[in-house]
Amino acid sequence: MRLDKFLVDCGVGSRTEVKKYLKNKAVTVNGKVETSAKCQVDEKADKVTFQGQVLQHETFVYYLLNKPPGVISATEDARHRTVLDLLDDLARRKQVFPVGRLDIDTHGLLLLTNNGDLAHAMLSPKKHVDKIYQAQVRGIMTEQDVERFRQGIELKDMRCLPAELEIMELDEANHTSLVRITIREGKFHQVKRMVAACGKEVTDLQRLSMGPLVLDENLPIGMFRRLTEAERASLSIFGVVL
Repeated sequence: MRLDKFLVDCGVGSRTEVKKYLKNKAVTVNGKVETSAKCQVDEKADKVTFQGQVLQHETFVYYLLNKPPGVISATEDARHRTVLDLLDDLARRKQVFPVGRLDIDTHGLLLLTNNGDLAHAMLSPKKHVDKIYQAQVRGIMTEQDVERFRQGIELKDMRCLPAELEIMELDEANHTSLVRITIREGKFHQVKRMVAACGKEVTDLQRLSMGPLVLDENLPIGMFRRLTEAERASLSIFGVVL
């Protein structure tokens, strides 16, 4: 592998930036300063450093974000902050993107990666990947609603696949419900529309999990971290190179 590609893959910078770093003698290969972008390196065997820091080669990166409300699940937007604005320079240089979308006012788990094959597999309608949400609802959800979810709710433009509605808490005095909803598709505003079809309104929506990934309770809202080795390994169920 060319040294400049290795450095770009490690998030050091763009190819143009990398060439400047090489010219300024900021890179060593096996202890010797290297200035040639064309230098061939073995990403598994050679020791490459940038400004004294040993680099680990990685093509794909994976970040777990606890998305806050008010931020959109996009890579750029002229009017709103995007989830990329919450990440560091390394993640942005690796050109990560959100796997699927959460509405601007929905918060919770969001996976960001630069692995397009994984994103395609996780979002494929054929995979029926479980997505679990916790919703605060204005109105009292009933066992009849549970059955409607189980049968598949009919909306104006589509019939939803069978879903699971679990009633966690009911507050008769305030006429509110706390529920968990599991869906296996991801249509526009789907959870909110399903609840609305039952005559109630979602007032707060949080995604708790997507496939094998579960929201980290210790991850503050608006913060992100890399996936753990176990979390990354769990994605192997999608049958793509990680």
